[in-house]
Amino acid sequence: MGQMTSPGDLGSSSTDESVWIRVEEPSTCASVRRRAAELARQVQLAHDQIEEVAVAASELASNLVKHAREGAVLLRVLRRGGTAGVGVLTLDHGPGTRDIAALSVDGVTTTGTLGIGLGAVRRFADRLDLHSVPGLGTVVSAEFWRHESAARGGSDPTHGSDLFGGLLRPLPGESVCGDAYAHRATDDGSIVMMVDGLGHGPMAARASDAAVRTFLASRRSAPGHLLEELHVALRDTRGAAVAIARVDHRTQSLTYAGIGNIAGRVVDASASSQLASQPGIVGHNAPSVREVDVRLERGQWLVMHSDGLSDRWRVQDLPGVLATSPVVLSAALLRAAGGRRDDAGVLTLRLDGGGGHGQ
Repeated sequence: MGQMTSPGDLGSSSTDESVWIRVEEPSTCASVRRRAAELARQVQLAHDQIEEVAVAASELASNLVKHAREGAVLLRVLRRGGTAGVGVLTLDHGPGTRDIAALSVDGVTTTGTLGIGLGAVRRFADRLDLHSVPGLGTVVSAEFWRHESAARGGSDPTHGSDLFGGLLRPLPGESVCGDAYAHRATDDGSIVMMVDGLGHGPMAARASDAAVRTFLASRRSAPGHLLEELHVALRDTRGAAVAIARVDHRTQSLTYAGIGNIAGRVVDASASSQLASQPGIVGHNAPSVREVDVRLERGQWLVMHSDGLSDRWRVQDLPGVLATSPVVLSAALLRAAGGRRDDAGVLTLRLDGGGGHGQ
């Protein structure tokens, strides 16, 4: 959990289920294609899907080489609802474009755009989301899921992509990330957790992994009670900063509690409200937990992140980003605020339970 590596701000390294690859040379596209196919085989996609994932990843990487600055690809395994898939995400630092519609047209090759047109990727992918701002850059997220669960009448795994997403990036030079996040669906909403293991590297990852395992196995739902349970579970680790939020759609409310340096905000297109955490270290020096209750309004999002991201970001500087998917919002924030030399983790949750923003 939380193992996404990156020797530079947008560098390249890998783990069993994810890899960040900096894309600057044409030769890198072959590596992206090969690794994407490996992940597709790992999650047992159909033979034709494996080829489609490989082609899409290669095409997106080629766009970065031809048209972008400081581009990177994140390839990762996706798991949801008893099935699995592969996610291909690209982000860059420019040039960006205002003409989002043109990016989805086959064969579009216009200076100042990504250059490919994403029509082919869109046909292959089960879900495609993107965001672009002139001068800042472009984020593209494509998801490719195993199809047999839908054929058996199972739930659509892309539905969760409308509600919750997150990204992790380790400290440059580390092979694992000490940050982690987790999500649990409830009958009336969601519970999410952001964790920052103390320090960085394998020992920090051990603490965050223990927090995720405990969180997912717990039957508790109140953030304060969960933090108390985590405090016991993390005593034989170096400890962590942890924040937990529970969203109840029936009461239109959010309950939040945090210990340590995790930032939490409720945001919409025009406003941002901070969610306060208490000082301390879960597992070692945790105070009595105080919960904060927030009344929710339509159009709001929850953002939680570790101190690997600066807290000086504003969604108003990313026009249109709240109309995208959670993972694209997470990527845009990571690009905008993730410049510190530290593990970086961010999660985003749509608070009104809306969706349908994929293409």
